[in-house]
Order: sequence, then C-alpha cells, then structure tokens
Amino acid sequence: MNSRLSAVLSAALLIAAPAALLARSEGPAQVAIAPTAEQATTSKLVYGLLSDSRYAYRPRPADDAMAGDIFKRYLEALDPNKQFFTAADVARFEPARHQMAEAVRQGDAAPAFAMFQLYRERVGQRVAYARKLLGEDFDFSGSERWEYDREKAPWAADAAALDALWRKSVMNDWLRLKLAGKQPAEIRKTLDKRYEQVARSVEQLKSEDVFSLFLNSYTASIDPHTDYLNPRSAENFNQAMSLSLEGIGAQLQRQDDVIVIREIIPGGPAALDGTLKAGDRIVGVGQGRNGQVEDVVGWRIDDVVAKIRGTKDTQVKLDYIPAENGIDGEHRTVVLTRARVQLAEQAAKSKSYTIPAQGDLPARKIGVIELPTFYQDFEGRRRNGSDYTSATRDVADLLAKFKQDGVDGVVLDLRNNGGGSLDEAVQLTGLFVDQGPVVQVRESGGRVSVNSDRQAGVAWDGPLAVLVNRASASASEIFAGAMQDYGRALIIGETTFGKGTVQNLFDLDRWPTTEGQRFGQVKLTIAQFFRIEGGSTQHKGVVPDIAYPLSVDANEFGESTYDNALPWTRIAAVPHARYGNFAPLLPRLQTLHAQRIADDLEFQWWSEDVARYREEAAKKYLSLNEAERRAERDRQEAQRKERQAIRREKGLDLDPLAEETDDGLTANERDVVKDAAREKAAEKRPDPLQRESAAILANAIDLLQQDRPLSAQVLPKTASAVRWAE
Repeated sequence: MNSRLSAVLSAALLIAAPAALLARSEGPAQVAIAPTAEQATTSKLVYGLLSDSRYAYRPRPADDAMAGDIFKRYLEALDPNKQFFTAADVARFEPARHQMAEAVRQGDAAPAFAMFQLYRERVGQRVAYARKLLGEDFDFSGSERWEYDREKAPWAADAAALDALWRKSVMNDWLRLKLAGKQPAEIRKTLDKRYEQVARSVEQLKSEDVFSLFLNSYTASIDPHTDYLNPRSAENFNQAMSLSLEGIGAQLQRQDDVIVIREIIPGGPAALDGTLKAGDRIVGVGQGRNGQVEDVVGWRIDDVVAKIRGTKDTQVKLDYIPAENGIDGEHRTVVLTRARVQLAEQAAKSKSYTIPAQGDLPARKIGVIELPTFYQDFEGRRRNGSDYTSATRDVADLLAKFKQDGVDGVVLDLRNNGGGSLDEAVQLTGLFVDQGPVVQVRESGGRVSVNSDRQAGVAWDGPLAVLVNRASASASEIFAGAMQDYGRALIIGETTFGKGTVQNLFDLDRWPTTEGQRFGQVKLTIAQFFRIEGGSTQHKGVVPDIAYPLSVDANEFGESTYDNALPWTRIAAVPHARYGNFAPLLPRLQTLHAQRIADDLEFQWWSEDVARYREEAAKKYLSLNEAERRAERDRQEAQRKERQAIRREKGLDLDPLAEETDDGLTANERDVVKDAAREKAAEKRPDPLQRESAAILANAIDLLQQDRPLSAQVLPKTASAVRWAE
C-alpha cells in the first residue's frame, strides 16, 4: 500500500497535475490553437441543452455566478496543483472571470484559449527550469520536504516562489531514482527525457482538446456528472460500454516518440494472424493492402489509434519494428483485416472459494462473480434486441454454471464498479428477485416513475452477498440498495460512493443537418434515483450490513467531495416484497467475522496497510531526507519479505508482487512487456476481503441451517427465501 502511495505521488506534480490535458496529449510539433466555427456551434448547442429544464435536471442561467464558477473550474483544470501560474497570472485573467458564461452561450471560447496560451508558455518555462536543475548536485541530508498537495495552497507569489516548488519536486524525482539504485548520469537522462515530454505534450495539444477542457468546465458547473464528449471521446465511451471495438485487437502505449504494443487481445485479428507481439513498435500506418504508409513516429496515441481502427472487414497496413530488433532495427510490414474485437478483460468473471468444514458443519463452496462495470452495447441492442453485449446476460451465464457446480452461495463483487447502464442494474436485480420495483426515478419536473423487473422467475434463488467499497457507485448502488431493501442479500464492505443521479447521452449531431460526427455528445444528468424504500443514495451511499475498515474517508473521495452535488433527500417508498431481515443475524456474523480476521494474516496485513496508507496520505508531503526515505524503503522491503516468508511457512497463497520495489519510473518509462506482465500478476494477488466475504456468507448459511428459530426470524416462509436454510 505504501509503495503504491509512493508511486502515485512520484508523478503528482510534474505529470499528473495537468492530467486533464495530458491524458491525450502526445503528438506532433506545436500548432497554433484557436477556436473554430464548429466549436462555436457546439458551445451554443450544449448551452441550449443544459439551460433547458426539459432536458437538464438542474439547469443554471448564464449569470455572473455561473461565469465565476466556470472560470474557477477551468483554472483548476489547467493548473490544479498551482505549479505553473503565479498570483499575478491569475490576476491577469480576472477580466475573463466575468466573460465565461456569456462565452459559452455565444459560442466564443476566445477567453479560455487566451488563458491556455499563457498556460502553455508557463509550462515551457517551468520545464526548462526543471531541466536546468538537473545539472546541479542536490543535498538530501537536510530537513526539507516536498509538499505535493497544493490544491488548497495560495497561488505562488512570483516566479521565484515557483522555482522553490519545482526544485523540491525535481529533488523528489531524483531521490526516488537514487533510492532505486540509479546512478547520477542515468538519473539525469531519465528525468531530462521525462520533463521534455511534459512540455512536448502540452505543446502538441490541439484546438479540440482545449475546447473540450473549457466546455467541460461549463458542464461541471451544472453538476459533477454532466460531461461534454467530443466525437472521439464519445466513440471511446460507447466502445467501453459495449466492451467491443472494430480494429486489430491490440492494446497500445506510447513510449518516447513511438507507439508500442502493450498486449495482443485474444481472439482479435492481430492474435489470429500471429505476426505482431507485445513490445513491437508501430512506426507507420496505411489504409488497405496497397495504401501508402504514413509515418506516425511522434504522433499522439489517439491519432495513431484512429488510423488503425476502422470498419470491420477493411484492411490496415502496419509498418513495425520487432521488439527484439531495437528502436533502430529493421522495419517489417503486416496487413491485417479489421474485425469486431471483444474486450473480455472488462467482462464479468467468476471464481470460487472453498470454506473449510468446522466441527459438524460441512465445507462450503462459495462462488464469486466480479463485475467491473454495468456494460451494455446500446447500439447492438437497438439493431438486434435478442443478441447484444450485456452485463446481466454474462452474469446469468455464470450463475447457471455455479448451479451446475453446486455452489452453496454467491458473492457479487462490485468493488470499484463505477456504474454504467441503469437498465442493466434493473435487469441484474431481476436475476435475484421475482418481479417487482427496483429503483425510483424523479425527473426535473418532479414526476416519479418506478423502474421494475418484469421478468418472471430468477436465475439464482440461493444465498447471496454483495461486496462493495467506496468506489462502488451509481448503478452499483442501485443494485446493492435494491438487494438490501428486499432483504435479498447481505451487503459487505464499505459505504459506497453516494452518487444518486441518472445520466443520459444526447447526440448533438441529431439536431443540425450534418454528415458524420462533428459536434459530439453530452452526458447529461436528467434525473435523480431513489431506493424503493424512498431514500436517496446521494451523499449517503449504501451502508453495508457488515463493514470493513475504511480505505478512504468520505471527505477525500465520493459524492460528498463535490462542491455542487445535489443534496440528499427522500421520497415516498413503493410497496415491495421482503425476502429476509438480516438484522437478527448480524450480531452473530459480526462476532464470527471478528474472530476469524483476528487469525487471518492477509486481512490483518491489509488493515495495517490501509491504516499506514491513510496516515501517509494525510501528511500530504514527503521527506527529502535520504536517510529517512531509505529507512522507510528498507522497512517496506523487509516487511514484504517477512510476509512472503510467513506465507511460504504456512502454505498460504504467495504474493506475486512481493519482490516488487519502487523503481522510480513512470508508466511510460518502464519496459512495456514487463509492465503488462506485472499488471497481470497483480490480478493474482491474495484478496482477503473477497475471501472473507465468502466466509461471512458461509457463516450465514450455517447459522440459518443450525438455528431454525433464528431462520424463522430472518427469512419469511417463501419459496424464494427457503434456499438460504434448506
């Protein structure tokens, strides 16, 4: 946990701070940036949509308050850690503060582009200073510290104050590499390339990037979950939701100026062809077998991806350098026929745990389904309502296999599931309850509708638990809340995110008469959802029946951290069945849980790591004293080795990442193939929370079978509930 904190913080100032811009920022040389006529039309369309109560749940007028809000959010998007602009720069922008709302309404983004131009200058100046510092020798024996979180800090008074901030940032980067065993010459080379790339990334931004940043500052002033998606972002969003794309089936990563294959996706054209492999460098792209190959060295990764993707059954020609040949090696060419590629990594997956027998109680086999998102192929459903990608369908298939395998109970793992399709949340609920209301939806005019499961029968009528954490949001909260209100499942984990609003996609190209995608889409908040018992998940989230230690505070992550989130409220409940009431069962489950984790080394280690992580994160600074940092690094390394030795001694599952140490590098500086392998290995790390959730569910089954009076209290005599205690 602490090494992860160190890795996160390593890039927080120089790399992650302008992340809103840098996420898609690799590309060719700096180009002149100015708003376009098409963007003016887009801005007017978005304003018309969000200022109309027929569409927006909470429309806002283009007044001075909104102008100030847009200005604040745009400034924060450009420089969230206050590391590029000085107080004088911000004062220079002051006239724009009062122009922002009108700029959106009139389609005139000039004030935002002017601010960006200065931002780009300041990035160049700061990076030049950082690179200059690399010629110095740093003293790591003092008491200096790098305060990396400057969100609430005042703007630097002048350039000298920024120099002091950047000097400490560079010292931290240098110290991390030094602790990783790198020599001064290698450190200088690595950091010089890293900082150069930061400047180049910002220089190569395009007009549409800046416009999207500006317009999203406006949409965020409406509410936290309303977003503008330019045509390329909209395409990526829809592909993510459908878990599919049309292309060659390769995951790409930019490294220096070259696009490298990180992973070949099984079943895709590249995998079936067998020519390309992880680590190969793509340096040219052509359309068709005989098309001219265009050199793509130095291009933005999204521009290269756009060239490689295309309509299925068309061909793309790739000029590549095999991984083993080195960057200056011989070029080779391959022609691939594009196809529809399924992104199976984000689909529902299953595993199982055997909970050992205890006394007269038998061993229990508990199935676990991991669902990363509530995905659905919206377009596929419109085209063919009987065959489309769906989270519910995939989960139903896994439940059918669990039935065949004779599992005693099922845990649905929704940790880090940020939501997705509302319809999927309703349908998924229907796999476990036999018809009935799932969620209430209140529109902007106040009309309340009830979304119900209307499908007769269930896919699983046996014991069920739902595992959640703070990052379980939206559709996850709808499902978990419904399971709790019905008394259908035990909810285990942390209080969820607290997002209680519904968004819909509006295609801006459907209004003007156009050909092709020009204006993008808006993900717009159109309603608020409520649990069937009447309460909202907004801010409060879903509170678990059995709670695990908090990994993050509500004031650090969740709906409550947004300054303009909708307030919590309540509406009337709707009648619904009650499958069970777990309240009488919870004290005994809590006792058994506490007894078990007291002897569960992995759970105890996880709890220790969480506490240590929160302690370190609360400091918001890192020491620049080498002896202190080295001592902490040695402590962490010794702890990892000690834990791994204990695992071996006790026959526990080994941690495949136990030997990993902080290498001081950023993601695009590491060996791509090795980094991808490390990512895969991380999926096999021991998961004490998931295993403990399976044990809790096994306890619940045993208690209800052993204690008939308790079972009668917990479960009413209905056919759907009897499986818990049969």
